[in-house]
Amino acid sequence: MDESPRRVLERLGIRPRKRLGQHFLVDRRVAERHVEHAEIRPSDTVLEIGPGLGILTRLLVERARRVIAIEADRRFAAFLRDALPMVEVVEGDALVVEWPRFDVMASNLPYQISSPLTFRLLDQAFRKAVLMYQWEFARRMVAEPGTSDYSRLTVGVARRAACEVLERVPRNAFHPQPRVDSALVALAPRPAPFPLADPDRFDAVVDALFAHRRKTVENGLRIEWRRLAPSREALESLLPAVPHLARRVEELPPEEIARIADALRMPKG
Repeated sequence: MDESPRRVLERLGIRPRKRLGQHFLVDRRVAERHVEHAEIRPSDTVLEIGPGLGILTRLLVERARRVIAIEADRRFAAFLRDALPMVEVVEGDALVVEWPRFDVMASNLPYQISSPLTFRLLDQAFRKAVLMYQWEFARRMVAEPGTSDYSRLTVGVARRAACEVLERVPRNAFHPQPRVDSALVALAPRPAPFPLADPDRFDAVVDALFAHRRKTVENGLRIEWRRLAPSREALESLLPAVPHLARRVEELPPEEIARIADALRMPKG
């Protein structure tokens, strides 16, 4: 029978580091469901971020052809290399180190890097990711327009991937317990599900508008003109063709924000 994570920490004399967001999954049933959701094939390469003590990693190696784990804490990187020599352990910051090619990502993410890591992930080529997030973060990923959870994150994910919250995970599934519950979320990359002429311009418009989410679209665009046009005058020349100027961005679904972005196309020359 595998040694429990709590026992391993005691034996190694290691205390989890709050600054690294170290909350170790200790409920094996949750880990097993996590791996089931990932639908790993025998030919797959799986990337795991923040493996910690390896409760998920041990299950991944039973299914995948290759498992690569990126671990920022040298103590756990050393532990994993010794305990699971078949796993390729990369010691470093997952936001900085180069990622290998992979088919599936399955990870219990350090909470404080959830947003930048998710956007880095969605710029990669992969088949599926099943990730553990804070419950509140997961809600923001699938929020509806007009709700308090609707955000830049919601729209950015919607452009890039199909997203589904699979299950809520109670805080007592972790050691030490975080202050909030978590959630397993599935991501599958796909083209934008609405017409979109220029994804980069769409992202710039989303960033500009959500910087002032409670202002009207017109006011938000004027405040953030530097993100969108070479001059104030150039932006003003485009505004008459822009839809939804009197509405607030927090009310608009992604496809309507795409219409705004497409209307802001600068003439060539």
